[in-house]
Parts: sequence; C-alpha cells; structure tokens
Amino acid sequence: MAIDIDVERRLGERNIAARFTAGPGLTALFGPSGAGKTSILNMVAGLLRPDRGHIRIGERTLFGPGIDLAPEARRVGYVFQDGRLFPHRRVRANLLYGHDLAPPANRWMGFDEALAFLGIGHLLDRWPQSLSGGEAQRVAIGRALLAAPELLLLDEPLASLDAARRGEIMAVIERIRDELRVPILYVSHDRAEVERLATEIVPIGG
Repeated sequence: MAIDIDVERRLGERNIAARFTAGPGLTALFGPSGAGKTSILNMVAGLLRPDRGHIRIGERTLFGPGIDLAPEARRVGYVFQDGRLFPHRRVRANLLYGHDLAPPANRWMGFDEALAFLGIGHLLDRWPQSLSGGEAQRVAIGRALLAAPELLLLDEPLASLDAARRGEIMAVIERIRDELRVPILYVSHDRAEVERLATEIVPIGG
C-alpha cells in the first residue's frame, strides 16, 4: 500500500514542506531538530492542517481538495516521543482505549496477540507512572497497533530511553516492520538509528 504525501504549511517564519511516496517497510524522515519532521507527522495524523497539498493511503484520501478527515477516521496509529499514556488509566485500560477505537471489521490484531507480541501481559494492572521508559513505549506501541492502523507514525520513540532500552525497542520496531508489515513513518535525527531501521530515508530540512 503506497503512502502519497505532498504537503506544505507555514508555521511562523518557517515553511514546512514534504513531498514523497512511501511503500511498505519503514520510511525515515531524517534531519536536524527543528526541521519540521514532527509537524509532517502531525499533518498526516490530522493534528495539524496543511495549507495545501494531499495525503493519501492507498486509495483513501485523508487530506486533499474538499477532504480533511478527522484524526480518528484516518486509521493512523501515532506513538509519541514521550509515550503519552493516560496517567489515570492502568495499562489494560490504555490498551483497550486503542482497541475500542477500531471498528471490529477493521481490527487485524487481537488484544491477547498484542500482549504476546510486545511481551507486556505482566504489566496490565500497572499504572503508567510505575513503568520504565521501555515498558511505557511498548504499551504506547500496543495501544497504537490495537487501533487497527493502516499506517504507523513513530516520532523519535527512542529519544528518552537509555542504551539498553533503545536496543529493545529497536528490535520491537524491526518486528513490526518485518512480521506485521505495517507501513511506518519514522522521525529521527540519529543517523545510526535510521540506517539500522529504515527501508527508505527521506531527508527533511538541513
């Protein structure tokens, strides 16, 4: 399934623009901090409206002339740099939030399957504030996968982790890329990370 992105947005003094087509695998948006990589993800997710352009996943148009789908209608999963788990909900409820967002006909991963894939079954009764950085990112990834995305957005998911946890989460991302075969747009300014994970690299800024 092809991801076709051609967007432009003025933010203050900056003009953020991107034009590329992404196929299966992991497409890395690579460039220095402040280049607009996260803003591009936010446009794809529906959190930031482009001034012009289009965003398509396969045959579906998420944004274009006369079309601007709500974020919950886009079938896009988003994992933020800081996880952004709901602090007032235990891990089970965080995961079920993603699961319940997806109409049953769209679901391609079951709850128990996600627990096994990510190795997080033992965390279900924990509160987010009691999780390590790596555990929190696994749960955030699980919540995104359970929402039945056709595209997964990962915004510097390793940035706040120590070296050991970074290696663990990179292995999880590789399994999502290779086994689940969900197209991924991945933001990073770390060249070694991108060279290990990316199927394709799209330079942004710099």
